[in-house]
Amino acid sequence: MVLKTFGWAFAVTAAGLAVGALYGGWAALGIVAVLAVLEISLSFDNAVINAGILKKMSAFWQLIFLTIGVLIAVFGMRLVFPVLIVSLTAKIGPVEAVELAINDKNRYQQLVTDAHPSIAAFGGVFLLMIFLNFIFEDREIKWQAWLERPLAKLGQVDMLAVCIALIVLLVASMTVATHAHQHGGTHADKAQTVLTAGIAGLITYLIVGGLSRFFEHRIEDEEERVEEAAKKRGPGSAAALTGKAAFFMFLYLEVIDASFSFDGVIGAFAITNDIVLMVLGLGIGAMYVRSLTVYLVRQGTLDDFVYLEHGAHYAIGALALILLITIQYQISELITGLVGVVLIGWSFWSSVRRNARLAA
Repeated sequence: MVLKTFGWAFAVTAAGLAVGALYGGWAALGIVAVLAVLEISLSFDNAVINAGILKKMSAFWQLIFLTIGVLIAVFGMRLVFPVLIVSLTAKIGPVEAVELAINDKNRYQQLVTDAHPSIAAFGGVFLLMIFLNFIFEDREIKWQAWLERPLAKLGQVDMLAVCIALIVLLVASMTVATHAHQHGGTHADKAQTVLTAGIAGLITYLIVGGLSRFFEHRIEDEEERVEEAAKKRGPGSAAALTGKAAFFMFLYLEVIDASFSFDGVIGAFAITNDIVLMVLGLGIGAMYVRSLTVYLVRQGTLDDFVYLEHGAHYAIGALALILLITIQYQISELITGLVGVVLIGWSFWSSVRRNARLAA
C-alpha cells in the first residue's frame, strides 16, 4: 500500500537529490533535502484539506485532480512562480532570469540579493497572514493550549490579523528596512520598497483567501441543490448537479493548492536563492502532496497525527519572522531550515504521545 501510493514520490526524491548533488555537490544536496523536508511538512495540512474535499468527488474528478492538478502544482507554481518572483523584483525578463541562474550565478546572486528586501517583505507578510489566521481561529484541538486558547479569544476581534500584519510591516520598514542588506555587504534604505512589497503580499493573501471562500460557498450551494434535486426531481437531475458541484470543487482545490504553493515557494527564499535547487526541493514536496492526498483518501482517516497541522503553521509563522529579519541581517540557511524541521518534529512527537495516552 505504502510503496504503491508513494512509489512515484520516492522515485522523484531519489532523482531530485541526485541532480542536486551533480549540480552543486554535497552542499546543494543538503539544501535540496532541507527544502524537500520543509515543503513536505508544510504540505501535510494541504494534503489533509485536499483529501477532505477529494473524497466527496467522483473517481473521474479525483483522477483529473491527481493528474492535471499535480502538473499544475509542480510545473506551474513550483517552477514558474519562483522565476516570476525573481523577474519582477529584479526587473528582468523571465527567460533572462533562468539563463542567469544557470549560466551567470554571480550576476544572478547579485540581482536576487539586491531584490531580497522586496521578496522578504512580500513573503513575510503573506506567510504571517497564514499563521495569524490559523492561530486566531478557535479550534477544538489545541497543541499549545496555554497560547492558543487566549489567542483564539482575541481572534474574535474583526480584522485583527490584518492589523497586526500591517503593524509588523510598519515596524520592519522603520527598523530593518532602513539598513537593508545589499550585494557586497553594503546597506541601503529600502523602507518604501519594503512597505510597497509588504502591502502587495497582504493584497495577494486577501485575494487568494477571497477566491477560496468564493469557491467554498459555491460548493456548499451546489451540495444543497444536489440534496434538494435528489428529493424532488429524481436521480437524473442530481447526477447533473453533482457534476457541476465537482467542477467547482476542482476549481476550489486548485485555488487551495495555489495558496499552499505560495507559502512553500516564499518560504524557500528564506533558505536559498538558487532557482534550480528551489525547483528540485519544491518539486519533491509537490509529489508528496499528491501521494499523501491519495493515501489519506484511501485510508479514510485524517486524524492520526492531529498536531501536525499546528506544527506546520508554527513553522510558517517562524519563516515569516525570519524573512523580515533577513531584510537587514543574514541568517544561515541551515538555521532557517532546522527551525521548520524542529517544529514539525515536535508536533509529530506530540501527536504520537497523544495517541499513546488515548490508547492507554
